[in-house]
Amino acid sequence: MAAFTNTVMLADTTDVDGFMGLNVAAGFTETMQDLVGVYAEAYLCNLLKYDAVTNWASLNAVYKLMLSEYVARSIAIAGIMYDPNSYTDGIEAENMVTVHWSRMLQIEEVLETDGVQAFMGLN
Repeated sequence: MAAFTNTVMLADTTDVDGFMGLNVAAGFTETMQDLVGVYAEAYLCNLLKYDAVTNWASLNAVYKLMLSEYVARSIAIAGIMYDPNSYTDGIEAENMVTVHWSRMLQIEEVLETDGVQAFMGLN
């Protein structure tokens, strides 16, 4: 898969490819990945009430990893669901999406914690 066009700031191709797996449909293009990625970034910024994209350099490295993981998993879900039949069976795709979705919910829960936001310097 080609590298991103730098539209997505919080996740890169390597992150996303690992989460999508080997069987992602070739039709899930770089442009589609970028679109989903910027939507995920916007969602996170609203969740945090902080522009993490613009202020990326000011964030703690641990939180950067969590934000990157969230965006990469968001893109991966879209890639898997683009054509779930490209995977071994529908169950494989469904299981992958379930794992990603579960982890994304865990990340959201952590990021919404007041203590975490204070540690990040966001409130």
